Amino acid sequence: MTSRTLARKIAGFAFSKKAHDVLALDVRKITSTTDFLVICSADSDTQVRSIADAVEQGSMEAGTKPWHTEGYQASTWIILDFVDVVVHVFHREARTYYNLERLWSDAKVLQVEDEMEPRELPGKKRKPVAARHVTHKKAERK
Repeated sequence: MTSRTLARKIAGFAFSKKAHDVLALDVRKITSTTDFLVICSADSDTQVRSIADAVEQGSMEAGTKPWHTEGYQASTWIILDFVDVVVHVFHREARTYYNLERLWSDAKVLQVEDEMEPRELPGKKRKPVAARHVTHKKAERK
């Protein structure tokens, strides 16, 4: 599996646990330490752990496992190092504070999307989802 494919799969695993602002950065031309960084946010410490667990379990099912993990004790920033891909799962406030996107601003952004989220087609507007309508027939009088 290529590092690009792994980064996309990892983003999908993060989305499966409702990660926010998932971003994959191609850093191959900037550093020799890794190929891609996957960065995502969570709303709570519990969600940070849940996303990291989903990434670890999903990657193991896909045939690879992290070489090193760190941050599970504090659960505000968990790092999963797959050597060619490094994953950063942040609590929202920690991500804002460390601002890795600015640090790696020269990196090319790899487009990742939540496969489960509905997307609008270019030039077409999405129809609003209608509430379920239940029709009631009036009882017939005899």
